[in-house]
Amino acid sequence: MDLLRLIFGEAAPWLASLSRFVLPLVCVAVVVRCVRSMLRERYEPETWAYLYLPGEIMVPLRHWECILGRAKSVDGQLDDPSVEKLHACLIRDAAGGWTVYNLGHGDTYVNGEPVTAGGGAIADADVLTLGKVSARFVDLTEEERAALLKYRHAPGRRVRPGATMLLLTVLQILLVLQQLVYNEDAGTSVAMAFGILCAAQWVYFCVLRASGQTGFEPETLGFFLTTIGLSVAASSVPDASSMIRQVIFILAGIVLFLILGLWIRDLKRTKSLNMIAAGAAVVLLAINLIFAQVTYGAQNWITIGGFSIQPSEFVKALYIYASAATLERLFVNKNLIFYIGFSAVCVGAMALMEDFGAALVFFVTFLVISFMRSGSFATLFLAIGGAALAVMVVLSARPYVLARFQTWGHAWEDIYDTGYQQVRAMSAAASGGLFGQGSGNGWLVDVTAGDTDMVFGVVCEELGLITGLCCVASILALAGFVVKNASSGRSSYFVIAAAASVTVMMSQMALNVFGSMDILPFTGVTFPFVSRGGSSLLSCWMLLAFVKGCDTRARGSFAVKRPEKFSGGVGVEEPENEGYDEYDEYDGYDGYEEYGGYSPNSHAERRRAGRGRPYREDNR
Repeated sequence: MDLLRLIFGEAAPWLASLSRFVLPLVCVAVVVRCVRSMLRERYEPETWAYLYLPGEIMVPLRHWECILGRAKSVDGQLDDPSVEKLHACLIRDAAGGWTVYNLGHGDTYVNGEPVTAGGGAIADADVLTLGKVSARFVDLTEEERAALLKYRHAPGRRVRPGATMLLLTVLQILLVLQQLVYNEDAGTSVAMAFGILCAAQWVYFCVLRASGQTGFEPETLGFFLTTIGLSVAASSVPDASSMIRQVIFILAGIVLFLILGLWIRDLKRTKSLNMIAAGAAVVLLAINLIFAQVTYGAQNWITIGGFSIQPSEFVKALYIYASAATLERLFVNKNLIFYIGFSAVCVGAMALMEDFGAALVFFVTFLVISFMRSGSFATLFLAIGGAALAVMVVLSARPYVLARFQTWGHAWEDIYDTGYQQVRAMSAAASGGLFGQGSGNGWLVDVTAGDTDMVFGVVCEELGLITGLCCVASILALAGFVVKNASSGRSSYFVIAAAASVTVMMSQMALNVFGSMDILPFTGVTFPFVSRGGSSLLSCWMLLAFVKGCDTRARGSFAVKRPEKFSGGVGVEEPENEGYDEYDEYDGYDGYEEYGGYSPNSHAERRRAGRGRPYREDNR
C-alpha cells in the first residue's frame, strides 16, 4: 500500500475500487478474442496422398493413419459390396513411408501380392486392391503439399495475438493494484511475482512470433488461467517464500510445455517411448503409495527440499502420452490388452490412495480414449458397468465417501459438519456478485482447501461471477479447439492425446465448480491452472502441449513440423499469412483454381503420363 501511495497518492483506493468493474470486462475481452481467433480461421485438412479409382475418382488421404472401407465413418470410403466396412488401414511414418494393414477377413493386395499380418509396404504408383476394387496409390511430395497450402481458406482478418497479450498484461496490472490495496499482507513479492509472469509471457510470445508462429490461442488461455491462479495464491499465501515457489512452478510449467511440445514433433520418437512413459507412470504411483503423506484424506503428497509434490499429477500426462501411442494401432490385440491393464493399474492406484476424484478423472479419460479409437459402444457399456460395481464396493467400504454422496444436494441441512465447505463456497461466491469484492479482499481462502478444491468460489468472491465464468469458458474453448481440429489432425496420436488432455481438464473443472456449488458430490478436485499448487500447474501445462500438437494450421503450432518452403516449378512458397484478403478460396477439391499451372487434375494427368506407371485397366 505504501508503494501505491508513493505512485498514485490518495487516489490508490479509488483506482482499486474502479478496477473491480474494469477487470471482469478485460477478462471477457481476452477470452472472446481467443475464441474469435479460434473460430474465424477454417482449418482445412492436409492431404498426404490420394487413391485414384477408375472414372477419375480421387480419394484424398488426409491423415497419417487412414482407415479404408465401406463404412461412412472411415477416412477413405470405397462403396463396393466386396469391401468390408473396416477393410484396411494405411499408416504413414515420420519419414514418409506408408504401410498397409489388413483389418478384417477381406482380401488386400499390393501390386498383386497379399498383405500379411505384419502389414505390407506401399509406395507411390503402387496398385492397392481391396476386395474387387483396385486403386492407384499416389504419394504427394513435399513440393506438392506446400503448393496445396496456397488454397487454404481463411476469411476475414486475423485477430492480432499481440493485442490480446497486451490486454492480459492490463489484467495483471489490475490484479496487482487490487492486491496491494485490499490485501494487508501483500507486498513487493506479489508485485514481483506478477511482473515475472508478465515478462515470461512476453518473452515467449516475442521469441515464437519471431520464429514465424502465428497461432497463440491455447497458450494465451493458459497464461490467462495462470494469472487468475496467481491472484488466488497471492490472496492465500502472499509471503515472499510462497510467491517465489509459485513463480518457480509457473516458469517450470512453461518450460515443460515447450519441451514436450518440441518432443512430440517427431512422432516416431514419441511413439517409441510409450512403454517407458507407462513404466514411469507406474513407478510414480508406487512412490506415491509407499512414501506419500495423507493430506485431507488422500495419500498423495511428498515433501522434497521444502517443496510439496504430488507425483500422481504427473501420471496424467504420462498416461495420455503412453495411451495415445499404444492406441495408435488399437486393432492389434496386444495393444488393447496392454492399454486396459495399464488403465486398471492407474485407476486402482488412485483408489488405494483414496483419491477418488482423480480416479474418476482417469476413468472418464479412459472411456474417451477407448471410444475414439475403437468406436465400440459395447466396450464402453461394459467398462461403465464394471465402474458402477466398483463404486458400490467403495461406498460400502469407505463410509466417509458415502457421507459425501449423502450430503450432495443437502449441504444446507448441516452447515457446520458435512456441508461446511460447500455452504461457505456458495456463500462466498454469492457475496462476490458479478464484479467481485476485489483480489485479496475475500475470506474463503482462509477455509480449509479454499484455494484448491473450492477455488471457483474464491474466484467468484474476489473477482466476480463474470471472471469465474470466463475461467470456465477458457477450458470449454480449449475443448472446442480440439474438436474443431480433430478432423484435420495429422496423426491419431495427436488427436487422441489432445482429446484426452481436454477431457482431463473439463472433468476437473466440472468436479471443482459443480462440487463446490453442491451441484455434484464434493470430490476435492482442483481447477486446471487456477487452483494453488505446483504439481497441478506443471501437469496442466504439459497437457496443454498435447492440445497445441493437434493444431495443423500453417505455422499455427511449434509442436508440428511444417514442410519446407519451395519456389518455382510445382511448389509455391508458403504464404506469409499476414493478410487474408488476397488468398484464393475453395469449397472442396472441385473448387480449386489453378495456381502456377497446378491443380489436382493436372497432378493426376502428370502422374498417369510419366512419374508413375500408366494407369491402365490391365495394371489393376
